[in-house]
Amino acid sequence: MLIEKILIGFVVGTLIGMTGIGGGVLLLPILIFVLRVPPILAVGSDALFNFVTKIGSAWVHVKKGTIKPRVVMCLASGSVPGSIAGVSLLSHLRTVYGNGVNTFITTAVGILLICIPTLMFFQRRIEEHVTQRKPTMKSIVGMFFIGLLAGFLVGMTSVGSGSIIMMMLLLFYSFPPKMMVGSDIMHAVILTGVTSLMHFRIHNIDPYLVGALVIGSIPGGVLGSHLSTRMPTVWLRRILCTVLLVTGARMLMA
Repeated sequence: MLIEKILIGFVVGTLIGMTGIGGGVLLLPILIFVLRVPPILAVGSDALFNFVTKIGSAWVHVKKGTIKPRVVMCLASGSVPGSIAGVSLLSHLRTVYGNGVNTFITTAVGILLICIPTLMFFQRRIEEHVTQRKPTMKSIVGMFFIGLLAGFLVGMTSVGSGSIIMMMLLLFYSFPPKMMVGSDIMHAVILTGVTSLMHFRIHNIDPYLVGALVIGSIPGGVLGSHLSTRMPTVWLRRILCTVLLVTGARMLMA
């Protein structure tokens, strides 16, 4: 089982490095369907995995100066309380319904696995039609509510710390791609860090599972980043999005 978990971490890390698709979207269905991890434990473990694997990338962006602190702070001011609310809701549902909370999580994740890949199919078209915008009070307030919604969803499902935020940010800002990515990753570290801590406090994390996944994801991420510059990954990204759509539909029909 240990080797299986390390291999899954390696595959997920490679796919993340090659396609840029978030680890939460890729890993969570594997934990639930392949490793048969209870959904509520999978959510907490996935959140911690995302936190650990994003730290290195965030540090690189900090050193390169490709982060907009104001954007990160606006998002975090909403996402942190949103995440706390999301995890608290799960804890309440588990107290009231017991294992029934796993059905709720499966449904919520299924919906997100349909919505997020659908948005990814149109991401480039959205980027092409966005013009440079200066920050305004309206956009700052908008980013707070984006963070609040994303934080709530991440708290409940661990999915969307990067993908949902990136899509929604395009509605307010159009910085150079590296600034968008850097700010998004830095915020994801904050959001997944808070979410992991909340899940850890209510015993929703399997540290041995996360450790094995991280061990595999590190060389996988290096390999994926190496391959991404040497082979076209557009079609792989589209195939993965299609698989995620099918997986989301299956989770809703389960």
